[in-house]
Amino acid sequence: MGMVSAAKMRKAQTRVLASRPYSERLQEMMADLATQQPDPEAMQAFPLLQRRPIKNVELIVVTPDRGLTGALNSNILRRATRFVLSEANAPVRIIAVGKKARDYFVRTRQNVVAEFLGIGDTISLAAVRPIADIAIDDFVTGKVDAVYVVYSDFVNTLVQRPEITQILPVEPPQAHEGYADYIFEPSPAAVLNDLLPRYVEIEIYQAIVEGLASEHSARMVAMRNATDNAKDIVQDLTLSLNKARQAQITREVSEIAAGANAQAT
Repeated sequence: MGMVSAAKMRKAQTRVLASRPYSERLQEMMADLATQQPDPEAMQAFPLLQRRPIKNVELIVVTPDRGLTGALNSNILRRATRFVLSEANAPVRIIAVGKKARDYFVRTRQNVVAEFLGIGDTISLAAVRPIADIAIDDFVTGKVDAVYVVYSDFVNTLVQRPEITQILPVEPPQAHEGYADYIFEPSPAAVLNDLLPRYVEIEIYQAIVEGLASEHSARMVAMRNATDNAKDIVQDLTLSLNKARQAQITREVSEIAAGANAQAT
């Protein structure tokens, strides 16, 4: 399993590193578009940008479908639980992406409104779109007033850090310094309105690919540690067996020598 996870980890890492520049560039474009809408009232015309008092919250929890990943699952679920209990300050609806998240929140009797299992390693935007559609529809219709996603951020092979990010309402990033004077057709407002749903999809997609890379990295390390521990146990048991066998041989030799001496006398 360690070898299989190592092969999958390399593919997942490649996917993460390939998607990060696109996600970062999209954030820069969002910042540029936001600067084209200086009027706060104009910004409120976009449904996914509307801010309102938070009475209900939706939380997308991204976990693996399987275990054997060390502390990865427990760290994600612990972070999600802390948000639900002490940070949301409102009723929370759960969208579970991964069997471990679904099982945990069903067992703890949380309000699980949707579940997505078996997404697999070959994740695509088509697989992410239903998750984004539910989150966007719940936000636009007023069922929830904010949407967050909890996932494991892939730092490196040995470090995976649980993170929580707000995806709705969309908060345009701060405009970067090297602003590019784009020409938007038909208008910056129209482009922004079409780009906002894609932005939400990319944020969820990035969270899932980060989680996949973290999963395979954690499983590879866990299986390597399990192999090392098994080798240590085998070595200890072999040493104990050799000691017991040597003690048995010594006892038998002593008994034979004592019997020979008794016959001689």
